[in-house]
Amino acid sequence: MLRATKCRIYPTSKQRQHLAQSLGYCRFAWNYALNLTNETYKATGKGLGRFAIQKEITNLKKERQQPNTKRSPVIVWA
Repeated sequence: MLRATKCRIYPTSKQRQHLAQSLGYCRFAWNYALNLTNETYKATGKGLGRFAIQKEITNLKKERQQPNTKRSPVIVWA
């Protein structure tokens, strides 16, 4: 049996900004990985595994890292 629980949060404006930024990073990482997988499949007929996708996201993080910005946990953990 599956159960679901709903809870409402009331973030402050600073928390809202951080949440929006983190979700933006998530969207970007997801769309990047999805596009990479689709392009690889079209080119080779084979998809990418989890390890290959994580490696590409890590390389992307190193290329795009801004010197004075905090890193998102999403990109750090990927």
